[in-house]
Amino acid sequence: MHFAPRLLLEALAVAGTLGCLFFYGLALVGIASFLGSRRKDTWRKQDAHASATLPAVSILKPLKGVDPEIWESFCSHIEQEYPEFELVFGVSDAADPTCDVVRRLQAEFPARRIKLVVCDRILGTNVKVSNLAQMLHEASYDVLLIDDSDIRVGPDYLRQVTVPLSDPEIGLVTCLYRGTAANTLGSRLEALGISTDFVPGVLSARFLEGGLRFGLGSTLVFRRQDLAATGGFESILDYLADDYELGRRIAATGKRVELSGAVVDTFLPAYTVREFCRHQLRWWRTIRDARRWGYAGLLFTFGLPWALAALIASSEAGWAWWLFSLTVAARMSVGLGTALFVLHDRQVLKQLILLPLRDLVAPVLWAAGLIGNRIHWRGDDFYLKQGRLSKIPG
Repeated sequence: MHFAPRLLLEALAVAGTLGCLFFYGLALVGIASFLGSRRKDTWRKQDAHASATLPAVSILKPLKGVDPEIWESFCSHIEQEYPEFELVFGVSDAADPTCDVVRRLQAEFPARRIKLVVCDRILGTNVKVSNLAQMLHEASYDVLLIDDSDIRVGPDYLRQVTVPLSDPEIGLVTCLYRGTAANTLGSRLEALGISTDFVPGVLSARFLEGGLRFGLGSTLVFRRQDLAATGGFESILDYLADDYELGRRIAATGKRVELSGAVVDTFLPAYTVREFCRHQLRWWRTIRDARRWGYAGLLFTFGLPWALAALIASSEAGWAWWLFSLTVAARMSVGLGTALFVLHDRQVLKQLILLPLRDLVAPVLWAAGLIGNRIHWRGDDFYLKQGRLSKIPG
């Protein structure tokens, strides 16, 4: 390698590594900020009489296909320690196998309000949102909660995520989640990424922006009138990142988005490595389309690849080894800090050996996400442009 190009590559790699170290420092501050706010959270310290003022809640669950451990996840919602709520399930196809699961719920929990809505119209490209728009007519209450079908929750979940709405300045409550992996490499890589990449990114954004400006699909709780103020579900019928859009639009009305202290579980499919890469590519392209500057900034979250490049470009100079060691320590601090103290996710300790592999694959997928607009979602292929989906025939 010629002297000048080598120095240029070395300088670029060092700059990238330093940028990542800055991000890791920011992530640690974001983690500390969230933990501090959770300790000071007064919502959970209210006395026993607070239960009398808890609002009745309609839980909306759009369904398509049977997710891993779906029965246990549904039961965790049924068994809430909460005075009044209902579950409204929605499918676009009456032959969907989840209908049998819902009917079993209705038979085994006759005292609970459980509705199954067959949404026979396709109102937009995002069938999930199309279903939600039709399910809304069957919802009895003004406080609405949406979460995905693979989400499992604790018995005090409803109380934790609804009490903040007693503050009229809060328009939406969302919460973090941890992934429970199936016994495949792809599924483990996915779960590891949730705990060590995705959640630190969310907490960094929360700290930098003075709060969240988007929602997470693990939980979205809001009032019916605040949804109406955004234009309703009809305004996001063709958007892929419907959770992001809903949070963004509620925030745009002047209401706050609150990140609850509750953490839920999502049970991941048994992804092959190919399926993992395809799922990640869809996620990267979604982020690129929704937050372009944020996507560019993700280039400075790949600490291990940058530090490794600096080590190679410097011919393994002593200072480069120190930089590499510092980067590894910072990366581990962020990943373990989030997993253990924010998410209480101890399974990450078993998956930590896969972290270098995930970190080396991530920039390749990020680069692939820069180009192309085609994504695969729930068995169908779409084009994604400016957040909107258009279905590819065939």
